[in-house]
Amino acid sequence: MTFLLITLAAAVITFVASTVVLRLALKHGIHPPVRERDVHSRPTPRLGGVAMCIGMLGAFGIAALIPELAGIFAEPIRIWTLLGAALAITVIGVLDDLFDLDWMLKLGAQILVATGVAVFGVQIVSLPIAGLTVPSATMAIVLTVLIIVLVMNAVNFIDGLDGLVSGTTIIGSAAFFGYIWVISQNFAQQNAYFSLASLITAVIVGVCLGFLPVNWHPARMFMGDGGALMLGLLTAASAIAVTGQIDIGTMGGRSQILPAFIPVLLPLAILLLPLTDFVLAVVRRVINGNSPFAADRKHLHHRLLDMGHSHLGAVLIFYAWTAVVSIGCLLFLIWPWWVVVGVMLAGFLVCALLTAAPVGRRIWRTFLRVMRERRGAHGRMDPDTTTLVDTRAETPISRGDTR
Repeated sequence: MTFLLITLAAAVITFVASTVVLRLALKHGIHPPVRERDVHSRPTPRLGGVAMCIGMLGAFGIAALIPELAGIFAEPIRIWTLLGAALAITVIGVLDDLFDLDWMLKLGAQILVATGVAVFGVQIVSLPIAGLTVPSATMAIVLTVLIIVLVMNAVNFIDGLDGLVSGTTIIGSAAFFGYIWVISQNFAQQNAYFSLASLITAVIVGVCLGFLPVNWHPARMFMGDGGALMLGLLTAASAIAVTGQIDIGTMGGRSQILPAFIPVLLPLAILLLPLTDFVLAVVRRVINGNSPFAADRKHLHHRLLDMGHSHLGAVLIFYAWTAVVSIGCLLFLIWPWWVVVGVMLAGFLVCALLTAAPVGRRIWRTFLRVMRERRGAHGRMDPDTTTLVDTRAETPISRGDTR
C-alpha cells in the first residue's frame, strides 16, 4: 500500500506538470522542427522530461514523509546524489532536445553523471551469483558507470514512437517490483522490500503512468532525451541497488538457484529490446563509418513501420514482447521451470506471428492475385474454350467466369 501511494502520487504530479509544461511549450512555440527521421508530421514539444523530473522529485519528497520508509532516507547522501544525477541528466537531455548538442558532449555528461552516482549513490558491490563480489572499489565504480551509461542510451534509442518508452518501462518496472515483492514474501528477504530499489521502481511506474496520457498516440508531447535518459538512469539505479539487498544463503538449495539469478536476468529481460536495438544501431553505424550516436531511421520501431504495421500496432507489439520476457522471468519464482519455458515459448510464438503479420498478409494477397491472373490467362489463351450453359437461364457462361 505504501508504494502504491508513492506510485499514485508520482502519476498525479507528473500528469499535472505535463499539462502545464505542454501549455507553456505551445504558448511560447518551444518545439523543434520535424526531422527527416521522425515519424510524426507536426511540430510537437519535447519537454516531457521536465514534467517527469518534477513528478520524480515530488514523489521522493512525499516518500521522505512516510515513517515506513525512514530507513531508505537514513543515508541522505545516496538520495541526494540520485536526485541530483536525475536532475542533471534531465537538463542535459532537454538542452539536447532544444539545441542538438554534439554527441561527444552528451556522452561526456552521461559518464560524469554516472560516475557521481557510482561514487556517492549506488554501485555494484556484489552479484547474486554464488556470492560473487566485485574485487575492488575501482572496478565496482567502472562497472556501475558502464551499466548506467549503457542503459540510459538503450532507453533513449527506442524513444521513437508515441507511448513506446513509457509503456514498456511500466511493464518491465512492474515486473521488477513484483520480483522484489515475491522474494521478500517467499525467500525471507524483507529488507529487499522497504529498500531504495523498491522506492525507485514505484516512482518510475508512477512517472510513466502520469506522462502516458499526453504521450499516447497521437502524442501531444514527447519525453525527449531528457525524459528517456532520466528513466534509463533510474532503471539502472534500481537494478544496481537491489543487488546489495539479496542474501543468497536464504534462497534455498539447488532447486532455488534460478531465483538467485533473477536480479541479473530480469533487468536484462526488461531491457532486451532497447539493448538489442542499441547494439544493432552501434554496429550498423560503425560499419557505415558514422558515429555510434549519429541518429538514423533504422531502429527496430522504424523497421516495424516499414513492414506495414501501424504506429499503434508497432507500439503494442513492443509491449507484447516486453511483457512475455519480463513476466516470464518473474514466473520462474512461482511456477516450475518447465511450465514457464512452455508459457514463454507460446508467448514468443504469438509475438512472432503478430510481428510478421503484415508480411504474411502481403504474401497471401500476392498469392491470391497470381492465382486470379493465372485463371484469367488460361481462359483467354485456351483455343478450345467451350461454353458452359446455365440450364436454368440457358445463358452461355465462359469457363473463366463461373459466378
